[in-house]
Amino acid sequence: MMMMMMIMMMMMMMIMMMLLLLHLLLLLLLRMMMMMMMMMMMMMMMMMMMMMMMMMMMMM
Repeated sequence: MMMMMMIMMMMMMMIMMMLLLLHLLLLLLLRMMMMMMMMMMMMMMMMMMMMMMMMMMMMM
């Protein structure tokens, strides 16, 4: 009986740990994705600006 309880507890702990780790990993991934998105947006903006500048130059 006692042994069973112990094993159960251990299992629970293991699962909890796994979940925690997974959660952390996911968070990290999310952050990275956000950063990437931001970078992409910035790049796009820059490109747009450049294009606009070029167009203006052409018009002149």
